[in-house]
Amino acid sequence: MERRFWHNYANLIVLLTGIVTGCILGLVFGKKILFLQAVGDIFLNLLFTVVVPLVFFCIASAIARIKPSMQIGRLVRATAAVMIGTVLVSAVVTALAIWAWPLHPPPLGGGVAINDTTHQTPSQVLTQLLTVPEFFALFTRKSMLALIVFSVGIGVATLKAGEKGHAFAAFLVSGSEVMQRLLSLLMYGAPVGLGAYFACQVAGWGGNVLGAYGQAIALLSGVSIFYYFVFFSLFAFIAGGAGALRRYWRYNITPSATAFGTGSSIATIPANLEASASMGIPPIITDLVIPLGGPLHKEGSAIASMVKVYLLFALFHPPISPVYAFVLSLGLAWVVSIVEGGIPNGGYIAEVLTISVMGLPPEALPPIILIGTITDPISTVVNATGDTATAMLIARITHGRSWLRQSQSVKITH
Repeated sequence: MERRFWHNYANLIVLLTGIVTGCILGLVFGKKILFLQAVGDIFLNLLFTVVVPLVFFCIASAIARIKPSMQIGRLVRATAAVMIGTVLVSAVVTALAIWAWPLHPPPLGGGVAINDTTHQTPSQVLTQLLTVPEFFALFTRKSMLALIVFSVGIGVATLKAGEKGHAFAAFLVSGSEVMQRLLSLLMYGAPVGLGAYFACQVAGWGGNVLGAYGQAIALLSGVSIFYYFVFFSLFAFIAGGAGALRRYWRYNITPSATAFGTGSSIATIPANLEASASMGIPPIITDLVIPLGGPLHKEGSAIASMVKVYLLFALFHPPISPVYAFVLSLGLAWVVSIVEGGIPNGGYIAEVLTISVMGLPPEALPPIILIGTITDPISTVVNATGDTATAMLIARITHGRSWLRQSQSVKITH
């Protein structure tokens, strides 16, 4: 068991060790450690360089591989509605928590941002976010949303091309695999690169900045735990009353332990499939919702996205309104879920996308990488175990109030 845990979390432990070592060096040596700044900057630049083509290949290849048989009418519509709805609920709960317990970190950015949206009309902002005037401008980190729109278009076009598009689809799949491997190679240097960055940041800004990160981590973890116990219980109760609630928590232990132990929503799919059957969820729902929810339905990521956007807003004061930041974090929660699903180190794509859309400088990236790394286990548990609660709600919508009683009668008959 210990060996398995180390195998799953070795990279996370080594990364945190590098960051903590960097913070200690910054506190001890102060300004003398600033010579390491080039090391941190080089790592961040390499990360930006890899993530941009990775996003293109992953999204385009995922859509290109969709099969027409995956469309199942009413069930698909109900699944989409419930998944979107539960993510919105998690985001609103997080927003209320942020309003109740606001963070007060020292500002780091002086109000400087790349994309100033204060003097632009909504149409101009939307145009700038979703499109670029030239093709070459797509492949920059400042145009991530435009790149995602283009990638979706390429995936759909490849799908529509049918047999003639098979060769291009194979190219997209191969490109996705190669870029994932390249990102994995780059992440071997993450402990050194991020350690150097945090050493310089602590040396320049002092230890107060670490307190801001601690507040954000505590807020994110607290909301995640609260949502896990309270709202998953609420969803189960709405779906099937006290009986469904008891079944949910009786059979949710194994998926929760699997998600925490593996740090992967994808790896939890087998445990969720088994738990769903034990919970009495109809097989047609289980077979669609659980495999689809693993990579695409992530309430834990939505909670994390809200907190990260809020922290960046407080640290760097980008010239965007709080309402815009709220809507932005909601959109990012869904886009990130699609982009990072099933990809090793895929969370770093989320971080790059976040600061790119907010128009922040590269130094905004390490703080949210740190928060995401530390809170990854609890976020993964919320992401993975939310799929069974979602499946219960979908069963209630598609099979009526008696779905649980019907499943029990089927078991008795057999």
